[in-house]
Amino acid sequence: MKHFGIIAEFDSPAAILSAAEKVRDAGYQRWDTFTPFPIHGMEKVMKLGNSLVGWVSLAMGAGAFLSVVGLIWYANAFDYPLIVGGKPMFSPPMTFVPAYIMMIMGGAVGALVGMLGLNQLPRLHHPLFANKNFALASRDKFFLAIGATDPKFSENETRKLLEEIGGVNIELVEDAD
Repeated sequence: MKHFGIIAEFDSPAAILSAAEKVRDAGYQRWDTFTPFPIHGMEKVMKLGNSLVGWVSLAMGAGAFLSVVGLIWYANAFDYPLIVGGKPMFSPPMTFVPAYIMMIMGGAVGALVGMLGLNQLPRLHHPLFANKNFALASRDKFFLAIGATDPKFSENETRKLLEEIGGVNIELVEDAD
C-alpha cells in the first residue's frame, strides 16, 4: 500500500487555524483541513484563490450562445433559406431569445461539470474515511491532513511537526487505490 498522508486531530477552531498557519509557514503545499463548519480566515491561511468553476461555466455558456447563433445563421442563410415578406435571412434580434436560453443552460451545465471535475468527483471512497476518528469532522473535531505527495513530506518530520503544533491522534493514512 502507498501512503496517502498523515492526519492530525485538533479540538477547536483556533487550534486548527493556528496549526494551519504553522504548516503553511513550514513550507508544505499539499495539505487540507476538514472542519464541521467554515472557519473565518482559513481561506487566507491556506492561500485559496477564486474557484475556476465560474470560468468553466462562462466558457460553456458562451459556447452554447455562439453555437445557437451559428446554428440559426447556418439554417436560415444556407441550409434552408426562405424569403418571407422580404425579411433578411439572418436577424440578430430573432436569435437572441433561443441563444440566451441556451446560454443559461450551458452555464448551468458548465457549473456542474466544472464543480465535479475540479473536485475530482465522483469518488466513492477516500483514504481518509478509513481513519476511525475522521467521522468526527462532521460533528465536533477539526482535522489537518498533509499529503504524501507534498515535496517536503517525510513521515517522521511531518509527524513531529504535527505533534509540536498540538495535533493529537496523529495517524499515517494508507491509500488502497
